[in-house]
Amino acid sequence: MEQYVNYHIENQIAHVEFYQEKSNSFPTEQLERMIEVLEELGNNDQVKVITLRSKGNRVFSAGASFDELLTIEDFETGKKFFSGFSRVILAMRACPKFIVGAITGKVVGGGVGLVSACDYAIADESAFLRLSELSIGIGPFVIEPAITRKIGLNAFAEMTLNPVEWKDPFWAKEKGFFSEVMETEAQCIDRVEEFSEQLSKYSLEAMRNLKQVFWKDTEDWPEVMQERAAMSGKLVLSDFTKTTLNKFKTKA
Repeated sequence: MEQYVNYHIENQIAHVEFYQEKSNSFPTEQLERMIEVLEELGNNDQVKVITLRSKGNRVFSAGASFDELLTIEDFETGKKFFSGFSRVILAMRACPKFIVGAITGKVVGGGVGLVSACDYAIADESAFLRLSELSIGIGPFVIEPAITRKIGLNAFAEMTLNPVEWKDPFWAKEKGFFSEVMETEAQCIDRVEEFSEQLSKYSLEAMRNLKQVFWKDTEDWPEVMQERAAMSGKLVLSDFTKTTLNKFKTKA
């Protein structure tokens, strides 16, 4: 199965692209690769800004790998699985460079957490969002801190308690997920390039300090996210979730 997290550096901007042939979902090994890339670029003094996008324009990311979710049979494996996106979010938080997201296509589950951890997100009009976790008997517990930080608890609850409802990109912009919404994918990519080039002209030290300001009051996230991963690790073994997942297996 084809999947990758690649990057290239040009004019002090690191362009990161990820792909997985099943709707740009993330199996554990790809989440690990994303963390490696973010740490590497964060430590590279030749990089001042990072852009993040996925290949294609139909689905930005479907979140964690559903195929991997279906294999979970014990608590420790479940806890490790659900901590995957939390570790990526924490790596984005710790990265001293601004991360500018190019959000083209639909965003589901953990992908919403990924978007919320971008320092600035520019979307196109196809970037609908959904938190579907409650429909299978779990919840977006691990990614909640990042989402609530961006849009507040009420908007998070609105998404979570309506797990089959898509939120359009203009709702997302109004709530704070997206900073800008462009009409087309091409316009979105062009705008991300333009914005990143402008950022790259500024002081790296000043931007590092400003990022720390942006992420203030998040020091307890590692502990909170581990507790949340344990919640999901337990729930995924429940009769409700197992029955629901088996229905998906049968349909597949």
